Amino acid sequence: MEKSKATPRHSPTQQDPDLPFDRQPSGGWGSFKGIKQVLGNVQVSPHALKILGKLNKPKGVMCSSCAWAKPADPKVAEFCENGAKATLWEMDERRADSAFFEQHTLTKLREMHDHALEKAGRLTEPMRYDPETDKYRTATWEEAFAEIGRELNAIDPEQSVFYASGHAGLEASYLYALFARALGHQNLPQSSNMCHETTSVNLQKFIGTPVGTCTLEDFEHCDAIFFFGQNTGTNSPRFLHNLKEAVKRGCRIVTFNPIRERGLIEFTDPQSVAQMTLAPPTKISEKYYQVRPGGDIAVIAGMMKFLLAAEERYPGTILDRSFIETETTGFDETVRALDNVTWPEIERLSGLTRAMIEEAAEIYMDAERAIGIYGMGLTQHVNGWLNLGMLCNLLLMRGNIGKRGTGISPVRGHSNVQGQRTVGIGEKSSHMPTDKLRALYDIDPPEQEGLNAVHACEAILDGRVKAMICLGGNLLRALPDRERMEQAWPRLRLTVHIATKPNRTHLVPGEISYILPCLGRVDEDVQETGPQTVTVEDSLSHIYGSIGTASPPGPHVRSELAIVAGMAKATLPPNPKLKWDAWTADYGLVRDLIEQTFPDEFARFNERMHQPGGFYRGNSAAERRWETESGRAEFTPPTTFTALGSPPGHDETVMTLTTLRSNDQFNTTIYGFSDRLRGLQGSRHILLISPDEMKRLELREGQSVTLTSTVDDGVERRIEGLKITAYDLPPGCVAGYYPELNPLVPLSYHETYSQTPGYKGAPVRITAG
Repeated sequence: MEKSKATPRHSPTQQDPDLPFDRQPSGGWGSFKGIKQVLGNVQVSPHALKILGKLNKPKGVMCSSCAWAKPADPKVAEFCENGAKATLWEMDERRADSAFFEQHTLTKLREMHDHALEKAGRLTEPMRYDPETDKYRTATWEEAFAEIGRELNAIDPEQSVFYASGHAGLEASYLYALFARALGHQNLPQSSNMCHETTSVNLQKFIGTPVGTCTLEDFEHCDAIFFFGQNTGTNSPRFLHNLKEAVKRGCRIVTFNPIRERGLIEFTDPQSVAQMTLAPPTKISEKYYQVRPGGDIAVIAGMMKFLLAAEERYPGTILDRSFIETETTGFDETVRALDNVTWPEIERLSGLTRAMIEEAAEIYMDAERAIGIYGMGLTQHVNGWLNLGMLCNLLLMRGNIGKRGTGISPVRGHSNVQGQRTVGIGEKSSHMPTDKLRALYDIDPPEQEGLNAVHACEAILDGRVKAMICLGGNLLRALPDRERMEQAWPRLRLTVHIATKPNRTHLVPGEISYILPCLGRVDEDVQETGPQTVTVEDSLSHIYGSIGTASPPGPHVRSELAIVAGMAKATLPPNPKLKWDAWTADYGLVRDLIEQTFPDEFARFNERMHQPGGFYRGNSAAERRWETESGRAEFTPPTTFTALGSPPGHDETVMTLTTLRSNDQFNTTIYGFSDRLRGLQGSRHILLISPDEMKRLELREGQSVTLTSTVDDGVERRIEGLKITAYDLPPGCVAGYYPELNPLVPLSYHETYSQTPGYKGAPVRITAG
C-alpha cells in the first residue's frame, strides 16, 4: 500500500463539500442552538438567567468552564456557549440523593453512559460505599471525616495521594496543599498533569516562567497571531471576540492544526445585531495549514530557516540582533542544529509544502509584534518540550517576548487549573515555599518531591499508594491506560471524591469509599461570618473574585474549603496555628495566608479581588527578567524534528492517533452527542480518517474496526467497534474522542520531562472487525 501524497489544503474557504463540517460559522445562531439543547437536558430555575447575566463580571460568578480572561469592560453577555452549558449543567435541579443510590447498584450504574450518569443531578449528602449491597449509603459528615482521618493516619503519608481538578477556588486549593504537606507528603497531582504540565515544566526552563506571558492588552497591539494546536471555537469561545477585534484592525492570523476547526475559520458574533442579520461573518485565519500531528517542530524549523536565509540577504533587518545578544543564550547552537535538517525532511514530517511554510514565515517576518498561541496539540506529545522550545525560539528570534503586543500564550482548559498551581498544588517544594510554611504554621514540610499523575498511577499499579483523595474531577476517565487503572483502583484502601455530580470514577470504589457533596461555583456559600467569596486565576495570570448566588442543592452540601478543612482537622494533630474552623468561617483569613505565603504575587489580595478585569499577579518574562538557570532567555537547539515518540513513516500500517473533545463536552463531562462545529452528530464511538487513507487501507465508510496500540511494552491495548467516518485530515493520522480512546495511550507514552500523556500522537494500527 502506497502512502497517500495528497496535497494538503490551506485556504480557509476550501473545505471539502463531500465531507462533514459545519456549514455555519462558529458563534451565531448555532451557539444559541447548542445552549438550547443543553437546556433540554437539565432542569433549572429562572435564577439561572440572573447568574448568566452576571457571569464573568465583577462580583458575579466566574465561569467554571475555560480559563480565558474576563475583561474590565464586560459585554452585556460575557459568556459563551460552553460557559452557559457548564453553568446550566451545574444548576440542574435534579438530585442524585440517597433515594437515587438506593435504587441503583454500582454494577447497574456502570451500564449507564457518562452523559446519563451526570444527568442524575446534584449530589446532596455524604455517601459511603457498602460492598455487601454494592450501593452507596448515606453517612454523616462526622462519620466521614472521622473514618477518613483514621485511615490516613493508619498509613505512611507517602502512601496517600491528593488529586485536584481545576474547579476548586484558590482558598480551598491553598488549604488542600497545606493539608498534604502538614500530613507529610507532596503527592499533589493536578489536572494540568494531563494537559499543560508540559508548559509548567518546560517554559520555566526556556524563559523562566511556568505560565504564558500575554495579557489582554497584548492582543490589542499585535500585528500577527500564530496558532498551534488550539481549538478556540470549542475550548475558549470568548477568545473569538478578541480575535475578531484583532482582525478588524488588521492583525493577521495564521493557524497550524491537523483539523480544520470552525472557530479559527470564521466567526459570527452573537452580540452583533449586524452579523446576526445581514453582515458577513468575520474571517479569522488568513492562512490555515493542516499540519500532521507531531509536525509542528518541522514547521517551525522551516520558518526559522527562512528567517535565517532572509537575514543573510538583508543583514540586520530581519532578526532582533540586539535582543538576541543581550537577552538570550544558545542562539548559535540552535542555528547549527537547524543546518542538519533539509527541506524535503521538513516537508515529509510536517505534511506541508515548503511554499506553505515560507508563506507563513513571510507573515511573521512582516509583523513588528507577534504572539504565539498554543494548546494541547503541542503539549500532549512525547517531544512536547521541543514543541514549546521551538515556538520560543521563533519568538525570540525577533524579540517577540517581553514587549507590548507580543508573547507566548498557552490557552488553559479549566477555570482555575493555573491558579491551583500558583497557590501550592504541585509535587515540588518550589510550589509552596517550605520556609514560609515553617514560619506560618510551625510544621516541618516534606522536602522529598511527590508524585504527579503518571507517577501516582504507577504507584497505584504496583501497590505503593493506599489512599486517593480527589478534590473534584473524574480522574479515572481522564487518565491514560484506563483499563489497567480501573483494574487496580479497587485495591486502594481508601478513595474519597469531593464532587458536585456522580461520575464514572465514583463507580470504582476502593475498600473504603466516600462521595462528599460540594457546592458548585454558582452556589451561595454562607459560613459563620456570612456569604463568602472564592477566587480564581485565568490563563493570563489575573485573579478574580467569584460570588455564587444559587440555592445549594441541599442542607447537607458543604463548600470545598469546608470539606478540606474538615478532613484536615480530623486527620492532623492539634496545632494552634492550623485554624481550620476559623478559616472555614472566613475565607478572607485564607486569602491573608496566601498573601503572606506569596507576597510578591498577592499583595493586598482581599482589597483587590473584585477589581474589574482582575488584578495581575505579574510575570517575570513579560518584563524580560529571565528567571532561568542562565539568567537569560534560552534558545533550544532541536535534537529531532518530530514531536512523536517515533518518526512517521517507519511503518506505513501504523497511524498517529490524536484525541479530540467535541463541541458538546467539557473535559470528561459530556453534555450531549452533537459535535456541531465539526458537522458530526450521534455516537462518540467513531474513528475519523481521510478518504485517501481509507482507500489506501481498504476501509469503507461506516465499517466497524478495531484500533490497537502499537507501543510494545507487553500490554495489549485495543478498542473494538469503532465506526469509520471519512473526515478532512492529513495523511497518516486518525482522530477520535477523548476520553473514550484513552485506553490506547500507555502511561509510559508521555512527554519527556513533565510526563504529560501523549494523547495527541499515540501510534495505533487499524484492523477490520
